[in-house]
Amino acid sequence: MKEKELLIRNNNEVSLNTWREKEKSALDLIQIVGELRFDRAIELVIFRRDIYDFRPSEVLNHHLVAKNYIDQEIPIELTLEIAQQIAAIENLAPSKIDIGTLASEWLLESANHQDINAFIGHKLDGFSGNEKNGIESKDIILYGFGRIGRLLARRIIELTGRGDQLRLKAIVIRPKLKDQKEEAQKRAALLKTDTVHGDFQGIVEVAEDGSELIINGNRVQLIYAKQPTDINYTEYGIQNALLIDNTGVWRNREELSVHLRPGVENVMLTAPAADIPNIVYGVNHEDFDFKKESILCAASCTTNAIVPIISVLEKRYGIEKGHIETVHSYTNDQNLLDNFHKKPRRGRAAAENLVLTSTGAAKAVAKVIPHLAGKLTGNAVRIPTPNVSLAIMNLSLKLGTSVKELNAILQEAAMSGALVEQIHYSNSTEYVSSQAIGMTATSVLDAPSTLVSHDGMNAVIYAWYDNEYGYSCQVIRLAKHVAKVRRQVYF
Repeated sequence: MKEKELLIRNNNEVSLNTWREKEKSALDLIQIVGELRFDRAIELVIFRRDIYDFRPSEVLNHHLVAKNYIDQEIPIELTLEIAQQIAAIENLAPSKIDIGTLASEWLLESANHQDINAFIGHKLDGFSGNEKNGIESKDIILYGFGRIGRLLARRIIELTGRGDQLRLKAIVIRPKLKDQKEEAQKRAALLKTDTVHGDFQGIVEVAEDGSELIINGNRVQLIYAKQPTDINYTEYGIQNALLIDNTGVWRNREELSVHLRPGVENVMLTAPAADIPNIVYGVNHEDFDFKKESILCAASCTTNAIVPIISVLEKRYGIEKGHIETVHSYTNDQNLLDNFHKKPRRGRAAAENLVLTSTGAAKAVAKVIPHLAGKLTGNAVRIPTPNVSLAIMNLSLKLGTSVKELNAILQEAAMSGALVEQIHYSNSTEYVSSQAIGMTATSVLDAPSTLVSHDGMNAVIYAWYDNEYGYSCQVIRLAKHVAKVRRQVYF
């Protein structure tokens, strides 16, 4: 018995010591990530997940994502060595590099390379450049500060780094209180703490007169205005800005044009619109000249969730027709308790009912992929959860397939190519909605749930999406593209 107890105790010590060594390696990796971020404007991520300012255990957990793609765990020792090799490259341009992808490729291709140094040099060939590589920072104005506005602010601040890309300069608020300082404090409190997304991991301060928020050292002007026409942004030192309207009040070109005030160059709407370009970054963002298109929209959260997956399947199989059903978390548009609402059913208590309603997402797909016009229908069921939705895509295909083949196609799209930031792949049979909170991808394919008919011509695909934060991350990707501040990327 004593011998058995001793063996158990020794095994426990070995396991704990192994974990400690992994945490030390993760700390070393985090240090390199921070130095590259601030000293050289090089951002390292793992499978598109941020690792800057994360705990060692969180970084180690991110390494497990590799199992969705290459059926094995990525060792922390390998990613640390890759980061060290990247740091040793003297003339590396400002860039965003996925060391999870590099590690996966090394494990799959190492037989073709003599050493990891030569491998990294080969993969990052062409990433040399000067300090800024032609990028000039872009002023950003958030018009509105609700659910999406506050998450956009969080994301911009998280990505500010040295401030070489997007700089949040102002937030426009329709005043609700007479006391400006009190209003600023209430707005700051909502930014600091969020029931769904947790506390903001930083410092939010309010200027003495309530005119500014100081967020992690970024001085952000609070502009109190009832109408866009009341503002001259140049008075606040803002020039050639991209204004992101997240209020949903103005929804077409004529209405949004009121934002083109002194100091504003482009206007982006965080909702679908009828007569301006609907853009899903990763799918059709290259189709527009933003010197000519001063007003655009980032489509809806659901459109951004389904279009990347649909575009992959359309290119591979062709789509005859389909139906999109979204199981969507309730939003501020609905009532907390039964009350009057201009739209059918939405007047009923959001936290107590499943509410069958309409969605424009299916029609919006055709604005991004025009040849699918008239082929898709859609409806939505609002459900009693505050965030994360589920898109169910029932598609009739032109070419036959199988569950294994279809999942493999989407797994490859999530691992490499133009849509790796949009599609995340999960092979977990235990995945539930709350796990998608905070995902930067626009959708998470639930691979075990994929269905294909016996003849292979009809498929049902399930995709989770954080309709708040995931969508906000997609808006920021489009903002970087419009502002021409997107760095070189290796995914």
